[in-house]
Amino acid sequence: MPPWRFRSGDLACAMVIAVATATAASVVVAAGAADGEAEFDYRKLSGIIIPGFASTQLRAWSVLDCPYSPFDFNPLDSVWLDSTKLFSAVNCWLKCMLLDPYNQTDHPECKSRPDSGLSAITELDPGYITGPLSSIWKEWVKWCVDFGIEANAIIAVPYDWRLPPSMLEERDLYFHKLKLTFEIALKLRGGPSLVFAHSMGNNVFRYFLEWLKLEIAPKHYIQWLDKHIHAYFAVGAPLLGSTESVRATLSGTTSGLPITEGTARLMFNSFAASLWLLPFSKYCKADNVYWKHFFEGKAHINRQQCDEMEYSSDNSGWPTTLVSIEVPTVRGTDAYPSIMDITEDITSNMECGKPTLLSFSAREVSDGTLFKTMLDYDPQSKALIHQLEKYYQGDPVLNPLTPWERPPIKNVFCIYGIDTKTEVGYYFAPSGKPYPDNWIITDVIYEFERSLLSRSFFFWKA
Repeated sequence: MPPWRFRSGDLACAMVIAVATATAASVVVAAGAADGEAEFDYRKLSGIIIPGFASTQLRAWSVLDCPYSPFDFNPLDSVWLDSTKLFSAVNCWLKCMLLDPYNQTDHPECKSRPDSGLSAITELDPGYITGPLSSIWKEWVKWCVDFGIEANAIIAVPYDWRLPPSMLEERDLYFHKLKLTFEIALKLRGGPSLVFAHSMGNNVFRYFLEWLKLEIAPKHYIQWLDKHIHAYFAVGAPLLGSTESVRATLSGTTSGLPITEGTARLMFNSFAASLWLLPFSKYCKADNVYWKHFFEGKAHINRQQCDEMEYSSDNSGWPTTLVSIEVPTVRGTDAYPSIMDITEDITSNMECGKPTLLSFSAREVSDGTLFKTMLDYDPQSKALIHQLEKYYQGDPVLNPLTPWERPPIKNVFCIYGIDTKTEVGYYFAPSGKPYPDNWIITDVIYEFERSLLSRSFFFWKA
């Protein structure tokens, strides 16, 4: 299932949101009238949409000649997602998608930037065949029109979902623009906004709320929120991260695109935003960045601080061990071989013994233990460690890979699909191929109706 598409359960939830928009406003009207206060005009409300990962159109901002293909890339051409160019010029397409894994800059030959407006998030690849497959908020907007919502009452705030949070602000001033969006919506409509965030869009909104603390005087922070945000609807929020990000990091996931898993992994790992979705422990928090700005300056590392429950309970509060990886053991030595040695010629260069199974909890994924352990086995681990330390542990606003606190917004609604198997654990093993195809998934653990099951449908009692 492509990440930009709502699941069937989420589609129903989106309908609930549309109904809730009118219902919540009606409640406000009734409450105001009951208290003898001036009635609140729900027609003054705005809806601000923050899309999820891979859910914003990216357009080329370069001229790129593609040899052996009838299609070139020119400024404003659709990159994500243009299936025609993906099929006919995949190498050119990758140049326009990839970022430098260390500094998140564009490829030297092509750069892409997020589109703007509602069209950037409604449908990624419009067309008779591809349109329904790439629909994101299109049906939701249609429902809003059916409810009689005015055109200027719905505002999209797309962003470059490849970038980590600090780079969104550093390169695009995204959070400054988001703040202005709320303020302009208030002036335009006369009332506060309803925030609709989907998937990683919730992480973006959480970061914005923390960033706002450092931009507004403390005594005005809550006042600003009360004035500009009436309700927050969190749709499919990854409050403890997403295990599928680990799958994409180690073996790649195509999300239905006509590319190999290795190519998908190569692309995914070039985006530092991919780590924004890593799962983490609910028992580990980071230092209070807000106070550090006042008393210790801005140079700090947001290390995780875990309480006793992390070490006395199993699996960081998750239902099972998150990652288990088989690594070959070399007979006659205590050292593990480099993964490059394994993948180049696994049969002739070494004599493999019984594989060793390494297991990692959610905390060991988010604090970098997994990638540091795999440093000798996987060449990509070095870049992932760099991204984790620079853009998350060293983030000047907060370490996003830590548990949420309830945002200080009057009305908060968390909405999820139900009756769907959820991936909660993976088993990996060497494939015998070079990077980026050097790992394969040997088993997947799912959570369903408070039980665990694997691909072989063997059930455990949760």
